[in-house]
Amino acid sequence: MLERLQDIMARLRDPVDGCAWDRVQTFATIAPYTIEEAYEVADAIAHDDMQALRDELGDLQLQVVFHAAIAEARGAFTLEQVIAGICDKMERRHPHIFGEADETIGWEAIKAGERAGRADASALAGVASALPALMRAEKLQRRAARVGFDWPDAAGPRSKIAEEIAEVETATEPSRIEEEIGDLLFSVVNWARHLGVDPEVALRHANAKFERRFRTIETASGFRELPLEDKEALWRAAKAQTGDQPRA
Repeated sequence: MLERLQDIMARLRDPVDGCAWDRVQTFATIAPYTIEEAYEVADAIAHDDMQALRDELGDLQLQVVFHAAIAEARGAFTLEQVIAGICDKMERRHPHIFGEADETIGWEAIKAGERAGRADASALAGVASALPALMRAEKLQRRAARVGFDWPDAAGPRSKIAEEIAEVETATEPSRIEEEIGDLLFSVVNWARHLGVDPEVALRHANAKFERRFRTIETASGFRELPLEDKEALWRAAKAQTGDQPRA
């Protein structure tokens, strides 16, 4: 089936008889679609929708084939090399399964060894800049923590939050306010990490909770024209009605 998908992509990108849209795409132009498809896979999983998950995984696979086709046309690499590369990596990172080593050789130690052989040997190397900002902040912090640059406990980032709030409140220039808000969010991510909370997941749940409650209150008659205090009353009622509880 993978060969069939490759054949379809080859026809779509045929310089003479192919699709006008597919022929002109580049890594950069389809990268947003790749990211979008990954999120749609995650959304299908969150809704436990197996039909949607099957479809979205297919869409995501198409993105892999699309990127590989562009690369092959450039003479950079092929889909076969992509698959061979990930096979080699998984075997290399599981020596206790595919080799002679025991389980004391950890995944992260093996990854660190791989990074040491690259031009960028920083502890932060490989943390993709295209990740969602909260997720990337958490990953950067975890990488720094592995080399000892971290607060000893949750009290450190918690005190930093108070410091950053004060700096936001004293900032006057828009650019400085933006900078301080960024520092504040980074500190919140750090606190969440120390409390064992994934900030990306936590915010996703908060978004879903807000959406549920707002969709409830906006159905009230004349909602848009109501004064704020009446909307707040509806919000409190919806909060009590939905009874949202933390996920197990």
